[in-house]
Amino acid sequence: MTAELRPPSAAACPGCLVAPADAVDVARKDARIALSLPGIHCQACISAVERGLNAHPGVRDARVNLTLKRAMIEADDGVAAADLIPVLADLGYEAHELDPGALSATQSDKAGRELLIRLAVAGFASMNVMLLSVSVWSGATDATRDMFHWISAFITLPAIAYAAQPFFRNAWEAVSVRRLNMDVPIVLAIVLALATSLWETSLSGEHAYFDAALTLTFFLLAGRYLDYRTRAVARSAAQELAALEVPRAIRMVNGAEQEIAVAELAVGDLVLVRPGGRMPVDGVVTQGSSELDRSLLTGETVPIFAEPGQGVSAGEVNLTGPLVIRASAVGQDTSLHRMADLVAIAESGRSRYTSLADAAAKLYAPGVHILSALSFLGWYLWSGDVRVALNIAAAVLIITCPCALGLAVPAVTTAASGRLFKKGMLIKHATALERLAQVDTVVFDKTGTLTAGTPETSNMGDFSRRDLEIAHALAAASAHPLSIALNRATREAGIKPARVQNVVEVPGYGIEGVWHGQRVRLGRAAWVGARQGGRTAVWLAVGDAPPQAFLFTDALRPGAAEAVRALYDAGMDVMLISGDSSGAVRALAERLGIGHWEAEALPQDKAARIAALGAADHKVLMVGDGLNDTAALAAADVSISPASALDAARVASDIVLLGQDLSPIAEACDVAKKATRRIRENFRIATVYNVIAVPLAVAGLATPLIAALAMSASSITVSLNALRLR
Repeated sequence: MTAELRPPSAAACPGCLVAPADAVDVARKDARIALSLPGIHCQACISAVERGLNAHPGVRDARVNLTLKRAMIEADDGVAAADLIPVLADLGYEAHELDPGALSATQSDKAGRELLIRLAVAGFASMNVMLLSVSVWSGATDATRDMFHWISAFITLPAIAYAAQPFFRNAWEAVSVRRLNMDVPIVLAIVLALATSLWETSLSGEHAYFDAALTLTFFLLAGRYLDYRTRAVARSAAQELAALEVPRAIRMVNGAEQEIAVAELAVGDLVLVRPGGRMPVDGVVTQGSSELDRSLLTGETVPIFAEPGQGVSAGEVNLTGPLVIRASAVGQDTSLHRMADLVAIAESGRSRYTSLADAAAKLYAPGVHILSALSFLGWYLWSGDVRVALNIAAAVLIITCPCALGLAVPAVTTAASGRLFKKGMLIKHATALERLAQVDTVVFDKTGTLTAGTPETSNMGDFSRRDLEIAHALAAASAHPLSIALNRATREAGIKPARVQNVVEVPGYGIEGVWHGQRVRLGRAAWVGARQGGRTAVWLAVGDAPPQAFLFTDALRPGAAEAVRALYDAGMDVMLISGDSSGAVRALAERLGIGHWEAEALPQDKAARIAALGAADHKVLMVGDGLNDTAALAAADVSISPASALDAARVASDIVLLGQDLSPIAEACDVAKKATRRIRENFRIATVYNVIAVPLAVAGLATPLIAALAMSASSITVSLNALRLR
């Protein structure tokens, strides 16, 4: 084969280790580049990123979305994603290229704004109608009373038509498939209240329910808005995984490079992957040597050596040297795409969870309808007056309308979410707290979750200052994770680099140079003439002296030991499931006191283990951060990922841990149990309210004033009970 392999540069930047191939633009035809920025967290980050990108030649406009942690860049055709990733790396921000074609249209905050506007309309209208009602309650009669009623009608009808649309839509969707939800009695109460009020007004009747209908709509919209605010804007994890696939690739044809879309690749094609590039296909290395970073896919902390004959998977990152891959699986057949399918299947399974509110609605809605119908029938048979019977049926529907039930869940989840947010945890899913309260088993990933995901040297004290200076000089010329860790450690120790000449990186082996006429090497054991031990190490050879090993350990994440101990104290089972080697997993399990652990687990193995625990009636909390964890995160009853996790993992999770500390996890479980108890208490409060209010309504004693006051009292009581969580 005559394919040209470009010599590697001295080093790819650390930020490029997770970036796609460097000659690739995301969408060259429209000059739009999408970058995922998992490390941004504030306005200062947005300003720094936008300023840095806009200053790059060829960039016309760059905008950062903090919610989605994404940058969208408009650039000239000559600007590629890999030109911008080093710019962000220099600013201290990790960047991943995304394929805009694989992402769904970004959802704006339109739903939230609409709910807020509807809430404002209902509140403004109810205040005005309530003022008119005060005059009626104060004794206005005859023409004056009728005028106030007609003015109330002209305010109420358009306000209800606009503000109550969410309830009308949801009720219609339920009725159209022959089922009931909480919105059905709400809509019936509103419609019947308006109908009877118009009828009474046209007949110069004394009572009208315009104020009650608007107050009911206002309180229920408040509950809906609270519920909406507890949720993060959730995207599909499967779409995020698909967006991480490399959008374009370099195909080798008769020794010439052709840049094409990944969709055009076929099995058997030869694909060139440069240093810092992500594998676009599954295949086998046919030419070149390098090292592969598999940590995001398998959890392995140590890069593996790649040479002709080595199998590779889509999504793995090529570290040090150019490789030519013969494709064995492309498109939807790649391992990365199969992982996305696993996530999609797992997500659909979680959606079958029935929330406490839905469970209450199944009992409450038919009961209210039956009670109202019986009240109408009883009063009609007793009085023979349709008008009286209809008024009382409407009063029953209004006073029993689930206003307190509608607030019971969102009021509690908002209070609990606020408390956990102060502790560094963001609740994304509406039912996450309810599911977290049931957990009895906690499964942790290792790399990047219990550990920081970055190696650190453990035996620098065994080396002379001369050797440390040589190692510093060599490590500074490599993008290998162990070299980066060694470079950082020597720099922090105040070690100055030695004057090493002719420094070159030998892809897949290490770095070598000349120091005072002697050859010096930093790299793999076999390359420097040493015997490989069982621990993670990089070897230094100076001239003919015996090689020495720099040993590395994976640093524990802050609060890891405390979190595991607190979970055990709470009576939960704790497990460690990792794709890393048995030795590394065993050592960490013993260090943290975790009795159950599994090593070398593939993504499908993790998801299958979670499913098996669920089949055995365990309620599982999964804590993970990598691509290899996404299927397990989605399959678990509830899941948590750190803010430093890959976008796809965060999207698959119900809760995001905003800081580095893991210790709030145990407290989150405790708060979730308290929140669930508060929700059940709120349901009992609503039940007691109905036990007191319903007889008044059925007896015909529930005037519009009583109905409005009763609804307000129950809603305020429920909200105050929820605030006890703070």
